[in-house]
Amino acid sequence: MKIIDRNGQVAECAPEEELHVLRHSAAHIMAQAIKRLYPEADFAFGPATQNGFYYDVDLGDKKLTSEDLEEIEKEMKKIVKQNLPFKSFVLPREEAKKLMAERKENYKLEHIDDLAEETEFSFFQQGEYVDMCLGPHICYTKALKAFKVTQQSGAYWKNDSENKMLTRINGVAFRTAEELAEWEKQQAEARERDHRRIGREMQLFMTDDLVGRGLPMFLPNGYVVWQELENYIKEKERRLGYQHVLTPCVGTVDLYKTSGHWDHYKDNMFPPMEMEGESYVLRPMNCPHHMRIFANRPRSYRVMPIRIGEIAHDFRYESSGTLKGIERGRHFCQNDAHLFVTPEQIKSEVASVCDLIFDVYKDFGITDYRCVLSLRDPADKKKYHDDDEMWNNAESALREVLTELGINFTEEIGEAAFYGPKLDVNVKPAVGAEYTLSTCQLDFCLPARFELRYIDRDGSEKCPVVIHRAILGSLDRFMAYLIEETKGRFPAWLAPVQVKVLPLSEKTLDYARAVNEKLLDAGLRAVLDESNEKIGYKIRLAQQEDRVPYMLVLGGKEAEANTVAVRTRSGEDLGAMPLDDFIARIKKEIETRAK
Repeated sequence: MKIIDRNGQVAECAPEEELHVLRHSAAHIMAQAIKRLYPEADFAFGPATQNGFYYDVDLGDKKLTSEDLEEIEKEMKKIVKQNLPFKSFVLPREEAKKLMAERKENYKLEHIDDLAEETEFSFFQQGEYVDMCLGPHICYTKALKAFKVTQQSGAYWKNDSENKMLTRINGVAFRTAEELAEWEKQQAEARERDHRRIGREMQLFMTDDLVGRGLPMFLPNGYVVWQELENYIKEKERRLGYQHVLTPCVGTVDLYKTSGHWDHYKDNMFPPMEMEGESYVLRPMNCPHHMRIFANRPRSYRVMPIRIGEIAHDFRYESSGTLKGIERGRHFCQNDAHLFVTPEQIKSEVASVCDLIFDVYKDFGITDYRCVLSLRDPADKKKYHDDDEMWNNAESALREVLTELGINFTEEIGEAAFYGPKLDVNVKPAVGAEYTLSTCQLDFCLPARFELRYIDRDGSEKCPVVIHRAILGSLDRFMAYLIEETKGRFPAWLAPVQVKVLPLSEKTLDYARAVNEKLLDAGLRAVLDESNEKIGYKIRLAQQEDRVPYMLVLGGKEAEANTVAVRTRSGEDLGAMPLDDFIARIKKEIETRAK
């Protein structure tokens, strides 16, 4: 593919750069289409992204509809068909400002002023549209063969909430129509698996603007799943010597100043609440509380390691554009724990944490993941606690432990917590980009800031090392992951409703009630469908919307023989069997947490 650079030179594009150039050019073509449809539009930034492109634009009071997005795409197709050439030119600062002023590009003018060191600026033009840009671009608009305008959202100018909210119009672009079709297929799969849609259908959780964006509420069905996950991980932790605690959802500002979170993290925290001369905040994490628990009484090396765990409610003020159901909210519950260890115990405790992570993944059938050693950026003195010796020791220790354990990992600079390096286990979900599910962090910083001490075997006071770890991450995100992986078809032990009893008619309703009672007495989550709907509809509802693992269809023959006709969620007919046999079967499945 040929491209044109800011100096007007035509060259062959490297294959690995083709998509970026196509998508960047698509942003310019979309801006031209928008300008044709909305002449007063004022453009901010329009870059290529990993999967496509976007342009942030000020449309005044205009609110776009889905029909408007379709019109923008149609106009883009006209521009492509016109096969307009991309031309480039360079102007000195004052001429660049004059051009942008003439074209009423106020955001570009401000951007020029921001680039105080630049003496000249490059521009690209196709047809009547001119954009300030470094390039490169395709040579002709017809080279853009496969694209789609996908959605709109809000975005602050310069990503600053103090600035005006602009309209961000997104699109995707690919080399070929076949690649676009494959992307559309993936999007259809993503919509089918979207935990927000499935959550509504299964009545797992809800959000309400009056309660607040990013504050999901778990409904009875969803809370069953939540509790089962809590019981599952707590049981595993108790076997490993964890002691569970319950700490408040608020803390004083002084607590977070002591920990260092106030300096490094306050922009992601809810604002302080003033009460009786003290400032309190909703906590974004639990480690400061657990530090104070350790400091509550004298500690000896004889009782270490001390493993403090909590399913903790945390609050972070995420921007509205990043909120996504229970995968990313402003309130979530971490499967958190802090291990207070001696230096000699680091290796064995990190190994134990890693074993627990991979044991949990085995239980849930998670196989597509990778391990990342997240390190600090030494040049970033603002984001990270400034102590080179501490960082060097912590990073070397964690790297050495992971290597000795034989864990394959890559290293990423700039992804550490502000207080220490960490192992991130990133999962690749069925659809969408990978994200971190589990983490294990090594911390020499916070124990020192809180002046934690234990008495060592020689009688001297020593500062412990803290291992922060989260196995399920947050229960909310883990639940979202499971919903999308299984399409809501949870294994029997996790399903909100494990059995649905479906009488064929009113004639077998009394028998169905007796069966349902016996299921409930056996500790199963059973529901009796007493509706007057036809049995086919009842089965489809149980299978497709409620996603119940087992259905017991009860007609006159079953009532007479004191049996149940068993059907599975997948449509398999297991035939008639005594109720006690079915109960034994499903209880074994639940007790073994069969996948």
